[in-house]
Amino acid sequence: MLLKRRRARAGARARHAAERAVDRADGRLPVSEGGRLLRKAFPEHWSFLLGEIALYSFVVLLLTGVWLTLFFKPSMTEVVYDGSYEPLLGLSMSEAYRSTVDIGFDVRGGLLIRQLHHWAALVFLSAIGVHLLRVFFTGAFRRPREVNWLIGVTLFLLALVEGFAGYSLPDDLLSGTGLRIAQGIMLSVPVVGTYLSMFAFGAEYPGEDIVPRLYSLHILLVPGLLLALVTLHLILVFHLKHTQWAGPGRTDRNAVGKPMFPQFVTNSTGLFFMVSGVLTALAAVAQINPIWAYGPYRPDVVSFGSQPDWYVGFLEGSLRLMPPFETAVWGHTVMWNVLVPAVVLPGALFAVLYAYPFFERWVTGDHGEHHLCDRPRDKPVRTGLGVAAICFYGVLLLAGGNDILAHVFDVSINLLTWVFRISLVLLPPIAFMVTKRVCLALQERERERLDEGAETGQLSQTLAGGYVESHAPLDTEERYVLRSRREPEPLAPTAPGGEAPRVGRLRAALSEWYYGDRVDVEEAEPEDSRPDSSPEALER
Repeated sequence: MLLKRRRARAGARARHAAERAVDRADGRLPVSEGGRLLRKAFPEHWSFLLGEIALYSFVVLLLTGVWLTLFFKPSMTEVVYDGSYEPLLGLSMSEAYRSTVDIGFDVRGGLLIRQLHHWAALVFLSAIGVHLLRVFFTGAFRRPREVNWLIGVTLFLLALVEGFAGYSLPDDLLSGTGLRIAQGIMLSVPVVGTYLSMFAFGAEYPGEDIVPRLYSLHILLVPGLLLALVTLHLILVFHLKHTQWAGPGRTDRNAVGKPMFPQFVTNSTGLFFMVSGVLTALAAVAQINPIWAYGPYRPDVVSFGSQPDWYVGFLEGSLRLMPPFETAVWGHTVMWNVLVPAVVLPGALFAVLYAYPFFERWVTGDHGEHHLCDRPRDKPVRTGLGVAAICFYGVLLLAGGNDILAHVFDVSINLLTWVFRISLVLLPPIAFMVTKRVCLALQERERERLDEGAETGQLSQTLAGGYVESHAPLDTEERYVLRSRREPEPLAPTAPGGEAPRVGRLRAALSEWYYGDRVDVEEAEPEDSRPDSSPEALER
C-alpha cells in the first residue's frame, strides 16, 4: 500500500510539473494551437503527392548543393589542368571547370553527389510542372487559392532560373554554348540589350564575371527566394485546408483524410526516403552531364548536338522555328527572330499562367469558394485549353532537337523544321477540339450509366427473339461522384455593375463558349451531401 501511495504521489507531481511546463510554454509559444495542428486531416490521393515530391527533391538539392560548395571554385581564371583525368592533361581551362572535374575524379563520392544534385534538379522542376498541371486541370487554383497559384507559378519561374544558373557554372563547352545563346537573347532587346550583356558578363563576351555572378545567384539569392516562397506556400496550404475529390461525406465544409500525426507524417517521411533513394540510384547508374567529355569552353567552338536540359528546351525550339526577320528603326536593328521567340513568347506564356485564374473567374462569373476538385472531363473547355498548351510546349520541345532528330532518322532538317512550324499552328487547336469532344462524350456516357446502370455482361432473350443485356445499379459512391457535377448557366449578355456594353457582350460570348456545350445530370440526393461524422473527417 505504501509503495502504491508513493507511486501515486510521484505521478501526481509529474503531471503537475508537466502541466506547469505546458502552461509556461503556451504563454510564449503556440503549443495548444500546434496540438490542434497535429490532428489536421490530409485527404489521400496519388495526385496530391506531386507537391511533396517537389518539396523533397528540393531538400535533396539543398543538402547536395551545400556539399558541392565546399569544393567548387567560382572563378574564370585560366589554369592548366594537371589532375587525374588524363585526356585533359595540359589543357588550358577556367578554375570553375577544373574544380568541377576534380569533384568528379579526385573527391571521394564527388561524382555521385554531383550527379545526385543534377538529377534532383530535373525531378524538382518536373514535379513542379506536373503539380501545376494537376492544380490547373482540377480547378484547385480557384478562390480562395489564387494567391497559392501565383506562388506556384513564381516558384516554377525561379526554378527555371536556378536550374539554368547551376547548369552554366561548370564552364564546359555545352553550358558555354547555352550562355552564348543567352547573350544573344540579351542583345536582341532593343536599346538596352548591349547594356544588359555588359552588366551580366562584366565585359565583352565571354568576360570574366559571369560565373561568379551566376554562383551568387545560384547559391544565395534564388535559393533564398525559393525557401521563402515554399514556406509561404505551405503556410497557405495549412491555412486554406487541402482540396479533396468529391465523394460521400466530402463537402466544401470539411476535409476527409488521415490526421497529420502520426499517419500523414509517417507516410510523408517514407515518401522522402523513397524520393531520396530513387534519386541516389539514378545518380549511381545513369550518367548525366559528363562535362569531361565536352571539354572546357572556348568561344570559337560549339559542341555537336548541343541540347539544354528539358526545362529550357522550348526556348531552343522557338528560336529554331522562328523565320529570319529583322527591322531597322532609326538606325537600330530589331532582331525579331530572337526577340519574339526568346523574350516575348516566354513573357506571354507566364503572363497567361499568372492571369488565368482571374480570367476564368471573370468569364464564368463564379466568385464562390471551392474546396472540391473538378474532374478534368467535367470542364471540357479548361481541359481542352490545357491539352492544347501541352501540345504547343511539346512541339517547341521537339523542335529544340530538330538537328538530332534529322540525324537519327535521316530526314531533311529543313523539311523537319517546316513540319514543326505547321504543327505549332495546327496541332494545339486540333488538340483542343478533340479533347473537348472526348470530355463531352465521357459525360454523355456517364449520364447513360446513371440512367441505365452498369453493364453486367449477362444477356437474356426477349419474347420477340432478340437479346438484351441486364444492368445493375451503380454503387453509392460512384452515383454521388457522377451526380456531383454542376455546370453553371452561361452569363446573360448584359453589362452588370456599369460594365461597358461591348465588354459585357464579350464576356457573355466567352461564357457561352465555356458552358454552352454541356451534359446535365439529375440532382444529387440531399442525404449524400451531409458532412461525414467519422473521426477521420475534420470540419473546416
